[in-house]
Amino acid sequence: MKLIYCLLLIFCGSVFTSAQKMYTVQGTVQDFHDKTMLENAVVKIGGSTVKTDKKGKFSFDKIPAGEYSLTAQHPDCHDYTENIKVDQDIHVVITLEHHIKDIETVTIHGNHKSNGSLIVKTIDKKEIERNATDNLGNLLSKISGVATLKTGNNIAKPIIHGLYGSRISILNNGVKLAEQEWGVEHAPNVDINNFQHIDVIKGASALKYGSDAIGGVVIMEPEIFPKKDTIKGSVNLSGISNGRGLGLDVDVAKIWKNGWAVKSGGSIKKLGDQHTPDYNLMNTGMDFSSFNFTVQKNEYDKGISFDYYLTNQNIGIYRGSHVGNNNDFYNAMTLKIPVYTGDFSYDIDNPRQVIEHHIAKVSAFKRFENIGKVSATYSFQYNHRQEYDVRRGDLKDIPSLDLALMTHQFNLNDLLEREKWSLETGIDASFQNNYSDPATKARRLIPNYDKYAAGIYSVFKYKISPELNAEAGVRYDFTRYDVTKWYDKSDWSNRYADSYREFYIKTDKNRVLTRPKLNYQNVSFNAGLEYHPNANFNLKFNYAKVGRTPNIAELFSDGLHHSAAVIEIGDMGLKNEDGHQFNLTADAKFNVLKGLNVSVNPYFFITKNFINEIPTGVQNTIRGVFPVWSYQQIDAKMYGIDLDINWKLTDNLSYTGKGSYLYGQDDTHNEPLILMMPPNFSNALQFKKENWNNFYFNLENQTFLKQSRFPVHNASVTIYENGVEVNKTVDLSTPPAGFSLWNIGTGINLSKNLSAGLIVNNIFNVSYRNYLNRMRFFADEAGRNFILNFRYRF
Repeated sequence: MKLIYCLLLIFCGSVFTSAQKMYTVQGTVQDFHDKTMLENAVVKIGGSTVKTDKKGKFSFDKIPAGEYSLTAQHPDCHDYTENIKVDQDIHVVITLEHHIKDIETVTIHGNHKSNGSLIVKTIDKKEIERNATDNLGNLLSKISGVATLKTGNNIAKPIIHGLYGSRISILNNGVKLAEQEWGVEHAPNVDINNFQHIDVIKGASALKYGSDAIGGVVIMEPEIFPKKDTIKGSVNLSGISNGRGLGLDVDVAKIWKNGWAVKSGGSIKKLGDQHTPDYNLMNTGMDFSSFNFTVQKNEYDKGISFDYYLTNQNIGIYRGSHVGNNNDFYNAMTLKIPVYTGDFSYDIDNPRQVIEHHIAKVSAFKRFENIGKVSATYSFQYNHRQEYDVRRGDLKDIPSLDLALMTHQFNLNDLLEREKWSLETGIDASFQNNYSDPATKARRLIPNYDKYAAGIYSVFKYKISPELNAEAGVRYDFTRYDVTKWYDKSDWSNRYADSYREFYIKTDKNRVLTRPKLNYQNVSFNAGLEYHPNANFNLKFNYAKVGRTPNIAELFSDGLHHSAAVIEIGDMGLKNEDGHQFNLTADAKFNVLKGLNVSVNPYFFITKNFINEIPTGVQNTIRGVFPVWSYQQIDAKMYGIDLDINWKLTDNLSYTGKGSYLYGQDDTHNEPLILMMPPNFSNALQFKKENWNNFYFNLENQTFLKQSRFPVHNASVTIYENGVEVNKTVDLSTPPAGFSLWNIGTGINLSKNLSAGLIVNNIFNVSYRNYLNRMRFFADEAGRNFILNFRYRF
């Protein structure tokens, strides 16, 4: 019996000793994607709690054997929970979703802390909503260094540091708009109300968006939805005095806490003829409509989204820009009050353009612990453009230009982030097919073509010290055009027959059928530094060596461009542009009154084989008399400076100033470059009182000086005066006088969900002409305009 008791005691003692055996649990807490060790993370196991040290380490001693719930928390992260079994000493690596930096890229505007040496300016949602009836080009001109190339007031294309057209990439929710190959006057087909914020990257440093974006990139980003169960949206109704128009935009979203979201919205806008201070602008109305739809499932580590966008536009072109003979053309160019004024009308007659643009996109991403965030996007675009000329009889209802462009794009991107460095690598591929309908019974401005393009890029960023960051990128692009084009026999013989015999197919009477197949290759690279010694100063420098392939319009334009009222002549012999670009920006904060911020951005661009379009004469056709603009290749340079000042004078009163100067020179012909932005500056005062129902009042003055640097490319026409034939010179060169405009804007919340806003542009109804408006030869700019809007949010 004693033996049995002894054995039982030994067994129980053994069990008790085993149950009380203690172990050590230790480990590290780090960021999921860049592996940064996280300090002051709270780690709990059982009833014990510790915090991580500066190296992200934690340790628990004397943890009894058993099963536990291990949790980790950090202010900037999602909570982490894991069930563990403690039966030995263990080491745990905890990775937290440290997402604050991702949120900053959406919510922090102005200089975007996360963009390294890129020079970025942003228009936020508040500014977009206040200008809901405007177009993208006019909206972006609120940024220093950004202007607009216009055809009237309804067609506006952004210009960044003197560069425009296909030298600027415009991204609609990650999809590069495919439409600018058809000419510099074609406005981007987007609805600004679809987006939460719009970023402008100045310069050629953003290689991931394409090497052709040597002027910069416009990135339009939609809202990122919060993870909660809700329905939200807004309705905005606007009235526009100049054009007696109305605008309506609506959006609604259903959001779920699990990451699912469905959003839909759209806009309509109707305008009649606009007017200058002195006369009506005949046939300048427009109809605009848009629709968008999104369904997505997004979490931090993975997500998928389907997006669809549709825009429709019917835009009248000022009737006075299309004339029938030399006498009318000369009068249209020289009369102070044009012949075509007429009474106000909502009718949109010829000349006009009708555009339909579809975008369908599917995108997905997945975060991997070792290889980073992998994203893939496929998009399809269909762009149908019809331009109607002033034609008689049965031809009146047949477009003179009918183009259908289909574009497929694919992008695969990987972003790998670590504590000291990041590496972003990707590939792009695209295919375009353009069909120019011969049923127009007019010479085809743009031929039928297929375009194949592919690119590969890599961008490396390194944190040298807490104050100094460096980055470098490289990109290779290949482009192939496969074109079917008819040339006049004389043009083919005089310009291309000797150099491009391999493209010849056949001759049909006085026309020659050709099949040009052109290949282009470009290598681009950039290097940048960001120096941020303290919270009050930030310095960025970026150098880029860029190459750009000629677009299809520059190579093959051949005929009347109706929306611009000019004849355009391309050159198949154009080579790649090859340039070097330098950008510097210094941002400083000063403790003056309530805070003064100053930003200075000097830049320099020198390029060989720069593709320039200039007027080279006037041509009398069966459809009227039009200036001829031809593409040529030159050596050129541009340099300038942008200045931004934001000064908070009191808690309620602030001052905003901006100014830009640009110098452009054609070194080949030793003359100024054409269509360079004139020196300009603006000053604005804003009074804001949040406890007065978010009341604000803004007074702004915009001043554009006369452009004193311009090339002289005038034309000679023969007209009849009193029955006598006379040669006259038509001034296609001299810029108009400078001008100064005053604008006001004000708004207030009428209730919790309802707000009202009023904008008055050109308060004093000043008559002026804009050098960067291709219609400036024929008429003044639009006069005073009141825009009243009411927005209801739910």
